[in-house]
Amino acid sequence: MKEATRLIDGPSGKLEVAVSEPTGEERSAWGIVCHPHPLYGGTMHNKVVTTLAKTFQGMGVTTVRFNFRGVMRSEGSFDQGNGELDDLLAVIDWVQRERLKNEIWLAGFSFGAFIAAKAATQIPVNKLVTVAPPVQHFPMQNLPPITCPWVLVQGELDDVVPPKEVFEWAESRQPQPIIIRFPQAGHFFHGQLGELRMRIEEALRG
Repeated sequence: MKEATRLIDGPSGKLEVAVSEPTGEERSAWGIVCHPHPLYGGTMHNKVVTTLAKTFQGMGVTTVRFNFRGVMRSEGSFDQGNGELDDLLAVIDWVQRERLKNEIWLAGFSFGAFIAAKAATQIPVNKLVTVAPPVQHFPMQNLPPITCPWVLVQGELDDVVPPKEVFEWAESRQPQPIIIRFPQAGHFFHGQLGELRMRIEEALRG
């Protein structure tokens, strides 16, 4: 898999991004993946994040993983989700300047799921994947309707994000996402990343 890492201009300094070419038949889309909480070790190298990127790549989508402000080579400092949303919007703006009229697919894991979902309520997004969205830790109850095709994944043994609250939130949304449950998965989907990729791709293709 060919991957190029670079620094782009962000709202609080440089942002580190990793661009990967598709492995499936190429389509006109960018897939942008958001990582978990920066203050708890989240980076673009997280295994769930790279699995989400590989899922998109296998569907013919060029992917961008990036580090939020203050993580590794990205400049700035943690901003409670507000600045991190601005970081994502800056990455989207950058990819749209690179290739006009491409679709935007967003994905995020944990904290990154909150950022991706919030962005999907503010700009046109073609597909959204949220894995273990932190509905109890960030103001996700207040998000406007998400109208693009949306897949939500939750492990039922998650000890970081309460599964019951996630399912109740997802089922209350109008329109509802496609909900994928993993009965034996914890927060990080250890030993189940292959199945995670397969089931998300199946849902997106469906």
